Amino acid sequence: MLKSIHHVAVICSDYERSKRFYTEVLGMEILAENYRPDRKSNKLDLILNGVYCVELFSFPDPPKRVSRPEARGLRHMAFSVENIESAISELALKGVTCEPVRIDEFTGKRFTFFEDPDGLPIELVEI
Repeated sequence: MLKSIHHVAVICSDYERSKRFYTEVLGMEILAENYRPDRKSNKLDLILNGVYCVELFSFPDPPKRVSRPEARGLRHMAFSVENIESAISELALKGVTCEPVRIDEFTGKRFTFFEDPDGLPIELVEI
């Protein structure tokens, strides 16, 4: 029945700041950008390596995230990278700080976390 994840939707507090982060820092490309006046909402469709993956929304006064990843609901989103040190270095050059690299106890894969401008946890997993 299910084939794959289609996209992750993110609601941000500052649309232009988050748009710059996801495009200029993370390197996603804009597929479509629309303003919905009836909802006072921006919607930005983003692709990564030609694959549709993130919808970025803005709404007037969205409530804050309840807590870190252990809150009920979306825990985080994760992206694969070929070389975790290289990815961390590239993010650092753009002002993004990653947590120390950890190793998944079950898969043996190396991973780290950083945050988007609203504190949404984003994971990098070395493949």
